[in-house]
Amino acid sequence: MDLKSFIVSFLGDFFAILSEMSPYLLLGFFFAGLLYAFIPKESIQKYFSGSPLRSSVLASFFGIPLPLCSCGVIPTGTAFYKNGASKGGTVSFLISTPQTGVDSILATFSLMGLPFAIIRPLAALVTGVTGGLITSVVTNNEQDNREYKEEVRTKKTTFQKVRDVFQYGFVEFIQDISKWLVIGLVLAAVISALIPNDFFELLNLPPIVQMLLILVVSVPLYICATGSIPLAAVLILKGISPGAAFVLLMAGPATNAATITMIGKVMGKRSLFAYLGTIIAGSLLFGLLIDYALPQAWFTQIMNQHLGHHHGGGLEWWQIASGVLLLLLILNGYLQKYLKTKRENANLINTYTMATETIKVDGMTCNHCKANVETNLEKLDFINSARVNLAEKTVTLEGDNIELNTVKDTINSLGYTCQ
Repeated sequence: MDLKSFIVSFLGDFFAILSEMSPYLLLGFFFAGLLYAFIPKESIQKYFSGSPLRSSVLASFFGIPLPLCSCGVIPTGTAFYKNGASKGGTVSFLISTPQTGVDSILATFSLMGLPFAIIRPLAALVTGVTGGLITSVVTNNEQDNREYKEEVRTKKTTFQKVRDVFQYGFVEFIQDISKWLVIGLVLAAVISALIPNDFFELLNLPPIVQMLLILVVSVPLYICATGSIPLAAVLILKGISPGAAFVLLMAGPATNAATITMIGKVMGKRSLFAYLGTIIAGSLLFGLLIDYALPQAWFTQIMNQHLGHHHGGGLEWWQIASGVLLLLLILNGYLQKYLKTKRENANLINTYTMATETIKVDGMTCNHCKANVETNLEKLDFINSARVNLAEKTVTLEGDNIELNTVKDTINSLGYTCQ
């Protein structure tokens, strides 16, 4: 394949996959905004404690539709735990939430079909409850040294909530997932353009070997639930087993190095082992179930219909319009982030009347991380303001007699790492 042919094939596949997903993604973003604005996370926190079974089941049920990726779930899970949630309930939430979300469930249906769209939240529920129960058992004798802090949420008017629906769903949430969604789309388009169909079948690797190889890559890798969909779909078209693709859909979003570090620091090694063990065993179990117990046509037929090298020729006008709109929203997200950073830097320059300190912090990846760090640091008596720069991985502090050791302890307790 020459360069010109590759570029044409890549662009055609990229926009075809994007357009197939876009209508459902846009609908998912709207529902994500509704959940954020009208069902605040603080209102469900009270259900994350109590008996092991109750806390694990409720944490999974509440976590499955929430629009939180595996980086956004870190500060949320940490806040729940620090405000009184049980370890079992917290681990259940951390396992089930990043695997799915209302946006990724709809996008899975659009690109991979109804069976995958059903089995994803089912697997998230089963592994979430199982991981929560195991954590409750193995940490039963551990001493609880937490100091609970009740979070106060400002009441908002209906107009403010409606505004938050669109601000969060179509700006902030897109900012959080756009990078990894684009990476997933680009990788899928490259694989589609370069690798011949049935390539993985020619390698003749048993499904269990494919799953183990995918698992080794997926556990430390960060990829959001939505960004993993085009990659998994194209891998199936190229001959990988549906079960192995499901391992990517499940283990990729559910784990990453940052979450592993946070759980180990905040909740202890036993909770970490329960978390990792449940995800690894659960993804392999559901992968084997798909490959050996369920009809293969359920997981391959719809993708051959939707992604069978039509290069945009079979797209409807509303799919193309949705694809263009999603690209514009992604660009707007980056523009808003740039303008906000520019305004914050200008404000910092104009307000450098107090003592200021800038520190490097690893592990911050999204707006949830930013808000979590800023909110907790500004609770300290000697901090007047804390401003996170996600691009530079820094926090600029303004205040009187800043106690850096206390600041670092606060940040480390949230699951991030100060340099």
